[in-house]
Amino acid sequence: MKRKGIKLDTVAYNIVIRAISLSEGVDFGIGVFHEMRELGFEPSVATYNAILKLLCECGRVRDAYSLFDQMLKKGYEPNVLTYHCFFACLEKPREILMLFDRMIEYGFQPIMDTYVMLMRKFCRWGFLRPVLMVWKKMEELGDSPNEFAYNALIDALIDKGMLDMARKYDEEMLAKGLSPKPREELGMKLVQGEPVGG
Repeated sequence: MKRKGIKLDTVAYNIVIRAISLSEGVDFGIGVFHEMRELGFEPSVATYNAILKLLCECGRVRDAYSLFDQMLKKGYEPNVLTYHCFFACLEKPREILMLFDRMIEYGFQPIMDTYVMLMRKFCRWGFLRPVLMVWKKMEELGDSPNEFAYNALIDALIDKGMLDMARKYDEEMLAKGLSPKPREELGMKLVQGEPVGG
């Protein structure tokens, strides 16, 4: 691009950082990030998010937190996707919930994908209490659950054998016109592609 005289900008650098990190490793991407800044191109939150995500995916969470702190010190405001980078890779429910609370305290409203990501992650690990905590926070913040959020909660409840409570949310979901997954545990089966109570 440089040889052909194509004008570089932050968006082009973001793409190069992601691509070179995937092919050569995150340290090469960080090198391009430093080059970008030395040439006078200001990174964006998307630039930081790209590197944070790559660091987290490589298991370099400490480095990601360090970069996150640098980002804040330089006056860059994170967004919900910044926090998603960490949520995707962290492995301790308490740490995830603390970061989730911190995100909200700093004024970042979770999006529905945030709730669903966290509930599914906790469910995969076999933890119900954190799933319920995320659900409660969603209600407190006035967010209306979509079918993915309901299904994540219902799956967690079924996994713990709480069928009556799962059935209650399944019925609530239906009353709102949302589509529940067919679940044998709740007496649901597929009839011509539609879930029907059994």
